[in-house]
Amino acid sequence: MPVDRPGQVWCADITYLPMRRGFLYLLAIMVRFTREVLGWRTLNTLESDFCVEALNEAIHRFGAPWIMNTDQGSQFTSFAWTDRLKCAGIRISMEGGGRCIDNVFSGRFWRSIKYECVYLHAWETGSQTKTAIGQWIAFHNHQ
Repeated sequence: MPVDRPGQVWCADITYLPMRRGFLYLLAIMVRFTREVLGWRTLNTLESDFCVEALNEAIHRFGAPWIMNTDQGSQFTSFAWTDRLKCAGIRISMEGGGRCIDNVFSGRFWRSIKYECVYLHAWETGSQTKTAIGQWIAFHNHQ
């Protein structure tokens, strides 16, 4: 389907961020049309709660989209995530298994943030990582 306006389709995905010792997970919720990041979180576990928190923040700040597209990861198939989408009247769209092109916009975003920010640093702490990611996302969204 053609995506031709910001409130039509959002997408969400999770990746990992290597640090000097260990790693963090990063969730980003993006507008598919503009590629703007509306909400994000870093965490050291893959619980669905941090995804729902970011979703709640994005909906509160920008209103609900018509469709939310994700992969079929356990966070996005969890009751907490799907119930929040249903309560907000958001249609649920999930990629087909093994179809990396379904959410290509998230994949392109991960490539950009990792090569332009993450791989250039070896952060010691989660707070250093979170600060740097926040600065890069602000740059991505506004510049």
